[in-house]
Amino acid sequence: MTSAASVKTEYEVIIGLETHCQLSTETKIFSSSSTAFGADPNTNIDPICLGLPGVLPVLNQKVLEYAVKAGLALNCKIAPYSKFDRKQYFYPDLPKNYQISQYDLPIAENGWLEIEIVDEDGNATRKKIGITRLHMEEDAGKLVHAGSSGLSGSTHSMVDYNRAGIALIEIVSEPDIRSGIEAAEYAQELRRIVRYLGVSDGNMQEGSLRCDVNISVRPVGQKEFGTKVEIKNMNSFSAIQRAIDYEIERQIEALETGEKISQETRLWEEGSQRTISMRSKEGSSDYRYFPEPDLPPIEVSPEQLEGWKAQLPELPAQKRHRYETELGLSPYDTRVLTDDCSISEYFETAVQAGADTKQAVNWVMGDITAYLKNEKLTISEIALKPDGLAELIGLIDAGTISGKIAKDILPELLVKGDSPKKLVEKKGLIQISDTGELESIIDEVLADHPSEVEKYKGGKTKLKGFFVGQIMKKTQGRADPKLTNQLLEKRLNA
Repeated sequence: MTSAASVKTEYEVIIGLETHCQLSTETKIFSSSSTAFGADPNTNIDPICLGLPGVLPVLNQKVLEYAVKAGLALNCKIAPYSKFDRKQYFYPDLPKNYQISQYDLPIAENGWLEIEIVDEDGNATRKKIGITRLHMEEDAGKLVHAGSSGLSGSTHSMVDYNRAGIALIEIVSEPDIRSGIEAAEYAQELRRIVRYLGVSDGNMQEGSLRCDVNISVRPVGQKEFGTKVEIKNMNSFSAIQRAIDYEIERQIEALETGEKISQETRLWEEGSQRTISMRSKEGSSDYRYFPEPDLPPIEVSPEQLEGWKAQLPELPAQKRHRYETELGLSPYDTRVLTDDCSISEYFETAVQAGADTKQAVNWVMGDITAYLKNEKLTISEIALKPDGLAELIGLIDAGTISGKIAKDILPELLVKGDSPKKLVEKKGLIQISDTGELESIIDEVLADHPSEVEKYKGGKTKLKGFFVGQIMKKTQGRADPKLTNQLLEKRLNA
């Protein structure tokens, strides 16, 4: 296939994303059925989401609130007047044979979000990606293909309507994205935003966040867009990047060999790491949109808008900028800390409780994050609270304990959440910082190892580490490391 270099020099890639985000409402968009994930098939259903005759949908007020908040967070203009439409298409998991969505008057338009890509050297590149529109709609059900008939695949399909009628927002980007890595970062930033807002869990594995990629390639200098291809079936951010990278090479190869690129929908095959053709792409005229007659238009008052705007939290990009300018953190540190709202809250609370900023960063991003990954926990589930971390860091700063002792007691603190100070006192782990006591211990160690002392004096200065180890062993790690090294060197070179 074509090399990556030719993409940069001969061709330009145009990418836009359509992202469906499931809202974290307790009930569906137009009915009172539960939205709980994992229920038995066809148990979270009702006459409205099944499209039975004689029933009328009623808009869930929480859906409107969440959609407006998401639009505000994406710097969109919120429409004071919008409406719902019927999008006509037949599919076995769509009970009504139409979907209630928004077409020409969506709830939010003309916004943007900022992506930040950090390179291997820790330098950050920022870019704004335009948001064309954000609109509300209902989800369809889910087909489950079962049985096996050899080469022909499954023998039958079953349908689960639990997902039918669940509230979605669809976010359509401008074609401002130019690479797979930018697309993956855009999708991740979207997830961060909806999680910070609390409007969605953004879980791709459960289908709460689903991204379709529109991609075309054109020769550099050509004004017209190339033929657009849509890619579906990507369940991770890395899959989005890999699918785009593959499709870029496929389309460039087709252009260079004179092959026609069809406007179509393709699927990403994770196993074979390639895209395959699924169907020709429908146009909006195929859906025969018309205004939904059973739902009134939506009017968002200025008072409602201001009230919801006042409830917005500090968003990921805002936090990143503040951490860099006010706290002096590197782009890499700010990216890691702000990726999860609960981690940034934990870090900030620890700093507010008196923890040194850089030490708090190191503990949260190092030992604590490693523990969370190993135990498959979130930071809100550990017993060591932010003020406890601040107390632990304070003990190190005061010379009460060493960093090694802090690391030794951390596992117990994470599980039991005791006061670090009380635990140190209980275990007798207070650091030895008395010069006289340390000099006495150093003398004992040197007296116990005369041959090593002679070798050191003979030029084998690396033996200093051996002596430090013996002192730490003798004091059970309680000797002040810095003072110990100073006193030891003084004695050895006397």
